Amino acid sequence: MPSRSHCKFEQPRHGSLAFLPRKRAARHRGRCKSFPKDNAANPPHLTAFLAYKAGMTHVVRDLDRPGSKVHKKEIVEAVTVVEAPPMVVVGVVGYIETPRGLRALTSVWAEHLSDEVKRRFYKNWYRSKKKAYTKYASKYSTDNGKEITRDLERIKKYSTVVRVIAHTQMTKLKLGQKKAHIMEIQVNGGTIAEKVDWAREHFEKTVSVSDVFEKDEMIDVIGVTKGHGVEGVTARWGTKKLPRKTHRGLRKVACIGAWHPARVMYSVARAGQDGYHHRTEPNKKIYRIGKGDDKANASTEFDLTAKRITPLGGFPHYGEVNEDFLILKGTCVGVKKRVLTIRKSLRVHTKRSALENVSLKFIDTSSKFGHGRFQTKEEKKAFMGTLKKDLVEA
Repeated sequence: MPSRSHCKFEQPRHGSLAFLPRKRAARHRGRCKSFPKDNAANPPHLTAFLAYKAGMTHVVRDLDRPGSKVHKKEIVEAVTVVEAPPMVVVGVVGYIETPRGLRALTSVWAEHLSDEVKRRFYKNWYRSKKKAYTKYASKYSTDNGKEITRDLERIKKYSTVVRVIAHTQMTKLKLGQKKAHIMEIQVNGGTIAEKVDWAREHFEKTVSVSDVFEKDEMIDVIGVTKGHGVEGVTARWGTKKLPRKTHRGLRKVACIGAWHPARVMYSVARAGQDGYHHRTEPNKKIYRIGKGDDKANASTEFDLTAKRITPLGGFPHYGEVNEDFLILKGTCVGVKKRVLTIRKSLRVHTKRSALENVSLKFIDTSSKFGHGRFQTKEEKKAFMGTLKKDLVEA
């Protein structure tokens, strides 16, 4: 009997059911639903960080993968640039284990909070009295901070998990937003007392992204995807279009189920919300941790041109990257300016690609608005010569 694979009656379903319900995310900022396993042998450190998606570019590097056809050859890879200004630690929370999971024991806040984090506590900032945490701050001056010390001692005595409350610095970004993003970040390493002491020492101090992550580390990116509004079944689930002459439209599902049971099954593709879903994308490799004050943060050993990571004309829909940043391999969820939660990986990595030591040879900084030909303003000026607008400015 000859094979008739073209004439089949079964096929894989369209779209995964693992992501049901496909509805709008309840939160705009990606939430860490779990943190890496703790190891008391390590010094206390943070396990996550908040960053903002700036845009994409490409890099050239030599591949170090024995056995591959392109081993020790140059490859071009797409990368994402995420801006990560230092975060400010403003509190600490202790958790105790119960049969139903973790329960917050108590929270201790810093004495002084900036306006950008106070904005997060108000629905309408300019009409409010801006009195948030003024009564709490008085605890530091009464009885020499006796109540604050007592709460910290309670966390040391009873808690099994310690997390710091940290917020982003919106004034360092040009996003047009003044309200800081705030999150709890788990402190791993050391004893409980050492964790609490570490958190207390860092109150009102900044933690930079280079203190949390290292180059060539594998990380997870948690965020909310780009929203597409209400979409039909063809775009939302990838179902096959019906023939051209179909009555009443062809971007539909022809049969949505049998007569009985007399209801539509949950697994049938239907129209509805597409995008703006909360997603965790594991195993992104950090190619570079750049410093904002470095005038040559996009230079390499092979490309010695003193240039910054911001491409000519800025990142489209974002602008300039003037703070610390990460270069991540591949794509990331979300639109430009979207806040992303960068978390240390939950897994122990053994793959060669995960353990590879990456050395970048070239980072592209040409314009992302059109067909960019020049890497720097000086290169463009040397090629184009004196322009009419230069004479007008002079």
